[in-house]
Order: sequence, then C-alpha cells, then structure tokens
Amino acid sequence: MSSRLWLAAAFVIAFGAEPTHAEASSEVIVITVDQAKIAKLPPGTSTLIIGNNTFADVTMLKEKDTMVVTGKGYGETNLIAIDYQGKILDEKQIRVLPTSSVLVLQSGNSRVSYSCNPSCMPTVQLGDDNDHFAKTGAQITLHDSLAHGTTSADLSPSAK
Repeated sequence: MSSRLWLAAAFVIAFGAEPTHAEASSEVIVITVDQAKIAKLPPGTSTLIIGNNTFADVTMLKEKDTMVVTGKGYGETNLIAIDYQGKILDEKQIRVLPTSSVLVLQSGNSRVSYSCNPSCMPTVQLGDDNDHFAKTGAQITLHDSLAHGTTSADLSPSAK
C-alpha cells in the first residue's frame, strides 16, 4: 500500500468515516448578528442552557413552547433544552452570521462598516476600527436618546 493510502486508512480508523459534529439534532438555528428569531421548544422544557452567550442569547417566552434567539456575535454555540427532572429534551446548534447588507472597507489594520440598504450609511459591526466604532456608536446612542427624549445633544466639535 502507498503511504497516502495508509495515512487515509489511519485517519478513518482514528476519526471514523463520517465527520463528527456536536449537533444532537439536525436542526441548526441560523440567525444574523443583532437580529432576533422566534423558535419552537420541545414540550416540557423548563430550562434553557446556552453554551456561549457571547454569540447568542436565548429567552424562553411565558408559554414555554417558544423562545427568542438573539444573535450577539459571529460564531457558533449550542443550546440545550431540559425538563424539570434535568432530562435533556433537545440540543441545537446556533450559528450567528453577519448581515448581508453591510459593506466593509478594509485599509491595512483599519476597518469601517456601512449599512447599504439601499444607500450606504456608517454603522458599527464587530471587528470595526475602535475609533470608527466609538464615534459612530456614540452618534447612534445619542440619536436614540434624543428620540426617546432622555438627553440633550452636545454637537460641539469636542464632543465624541
């Protein structure tokens, strides 16, 4: 046998012929960062466990047969639903993707994002240059506060 064939045989013996996945369920919840999605829960669910809440947040609704999944950061994590006795009812993968309407401009180490739907306007996305993120984020926060009547605007040149 050639060395490549031996290597392939050793790989199959070590790792199996099928790729392994952490998914116990074939369902993958795909969500966009900064978006929410409603999903069904198995009957009898009393507790939800999220593997890494850096990527997604999950809230069980009062009816306990649905949940809200919110994308917080790019990546994957798992979600486990258990009943009152601690029995695992279901496990799903959650995959958080970037939005498709964002234009990213990269220049060396500097990166800025624009939301383009249909016109391009500055926005903040994970991975943006810190200065762009801070300034644009501050403007978004100030705009939101003004809309809710909770603050007054400081538009002086020294304001960030």
